[in-house]
Amino acid sequence: MAGFLTGFWPPTRTTLMFDLLHMHFMHNAMLAAGMAGIVCAIVGTLVVINRIVFISGGIAHTAYGGVGLSVFFGLTPLFGITLVSIVASLLMAWVTLKAKHRMDTMIGVLWALGMAVGVILVDMTPGYNVDLMSYLFGSIMTVPNSDLWLMACLTLLILGTVGYFYIDFVAMSFDPEFARVRGIPVTGLYILLMLTIGLSVVIVIQVVGLILVIALMSISPFIAERFSPSPLHMMGISLGLNLIFAVLGLLLSISLDVSAGPSIILVASLAFFGAQVLSRK
Repeated sequence: MAGFLTGFWPPTRTTLMFDLLHMHFMHNAMLAAGMAGIVCAIVGTLVVINRIVFISGGIAHTAYGGVGLSVFFGLTPLFGITLVSIVASLLMAWVTLKAKHRMDTMIGVLWALGMAVGVILVDMTPGYNVDLMSYLFGSIMTVPNSDLWLMACLTLLILGTVGYFYIDFVAMSFDPEFARVRGIPVTGLYILLMLTIGLSVVIVIQVVGLILVIALMSISPFIAERFSPSPLHMMGISLGLNLIFAVLGLLLSISLDVSAGPSIILVASLAFFGAQVLSRK
């Protein structure tokens, strides 16, 4: 039995894992995962409470147009993604406010349009050498310092925005009509929430990619909702879960030599189904 375990998990693999944890790119990966965990806990809670997970997925996939835009014009990819995410957030807000009866169709069209424009612009760029898969499934192991600084600034901006408008966000989420009676600008606040989701996408894309953003934004808040008496508690539990998912996912990625982003989502998904089973019992 000991021989079997040694063959499956040789001591050299453990040594390699500890060596990797001391390397600079792993420190960057941990910081990126931590910031993504914070943002997904805070913004994801509002997304789950307002039942707009599909909208957040639409913003994330539309943002792929920013990748093509950056490649075509020779810009920094994260700049293009930020720009298109903001535009997509405003479009999603307008659609959900003005055309609710066709909201799912419009979001689906914008979702597909963003992806299509991104691919076409990349195809039209001669001699591009960008790893597009890293934007689809994340590239947490190769996050540069410049992107970390941008992610840190966006994280602080998101935390400050949600912290300042927390009471108003909660009121809008649970009873928008009552919020209007109290004088809360619900329409403007909803647009601000959409913009916050768009900026969150910019951060999370570095960790799990565009395709998996919707999972990281919704899994931990959904689990936390069952054990939380308030949105604030829900955010705290979601943060703890996200950090656990990130650490376990990174360790799984290193040990099995597989992609980090999907590994984090795999751990989170197992926790999601585990929570469903336990809640039924």
